[in-house]
Amino acid sequence: MLIPCHNEAAAIAGVVHDFRHHLPAATIYVFDNASTDETAQVARDAGAQVYGESLIGKGNVVRRMFADIEADIYVIVDGDGTYDASSAPRLIRHLVTNRLDMVNCARVSSETEAYRPGHRLGNRLLTGLVARVFGNRLSDMLSGYRVMSRRFVKSFPALSTGFEVETELTVHALELRAPIGELNAPYISRPRGSSSKLRTMRDGLRILRLIIHLIKEERPLRFFTTGFLVLAASSVALGIPVVMQFIATGLVGRLPTAVLATGLMILAFLSLVCGLILDTVTRGRRELKRLLYLAAGREDKTLLRTERAPARQQTFSN
Repeated sequence: MLIPCHNEAAAIAGVVHDFRHHLPAATIYVFDNASTDETAQVARDAGAQVYGESLIGKGNVVRRMFADIEADIYVIVDGDGTYDASSAPRLIRHLVTNRLDMVNCARVSSETEAYRPGHRLGNRLLTGLVARVFGNRLSDMLSGYRVMSRRFVKSFPALSTGFEVETELTVHALELRAPIGELNAPYISRPRGSSSKLRTMRDGLRILRLIIHLIKEERPLRFFTTGFLVLAASSVALGIPVVMQFIATGLVGRLPTAVLATGLMILAFLSLVCGLILDTVTRGRRELKRLLYLAAGREDKTLLRTERAPARQQTFSN
């Protein structure tokens, strides 16, 4: 059980108690992200194992958590008390029963304060953009409540630094074509004294910038073909009057326009060639990521065999 949090002293004790009640066998880890309040001490008093991450940003915390914690199943949830702890067993059961690598918790809320209209609209737009480019398999891409397998966690590069890490997780799953699922669960308001760290415009723009970056990295042919079409259309629009004048008079009366049109067409084909080359490179990277993902799965099986071996030896020795 992984809980990243920053200045959540008002909520973290309740989160730890609720998840301990519904997942009594789980070890609860709270990663304090340079809080200036008593978050770490409150979480420790509640019975969680507390670690610190000095680099500010949820993406930095997730990278540290995934690197340091060893487990077969990972449950990650925000420490703000807005997610339903009673849904955790159902999410885990869905993951295990269907042999999935990630189960996303889609938020369902009728409380305006819990799920503000701006956040709801931004989530719908950003999730729709990712679905259009990478595949429509999740309805709430920005949820902070997920259950994941070991092989998925250990193959995740975690390059982002802030709230855009949820987008990176989603695109990673879609690019791997990993088996994933989604279940609905209640989403409630924060407890009194707790305030949201998410800023709708600032973080929305950061997420949009990451999506554009991921399109360039994971779909370079589509990205650079778009540039090709824009540049080529601009070149044709500028060049047609010059060509028509040349046909009518035999003269090039707009030499600067002709040079600009020619330059734009050259840039258009350079963009197309870049897309073709990078698409080949991306395919190789995608194959490598898939191999790392499969290697993490083999480590799971090796670990299970290693854990079972002493028990068999003990049985024989007795």
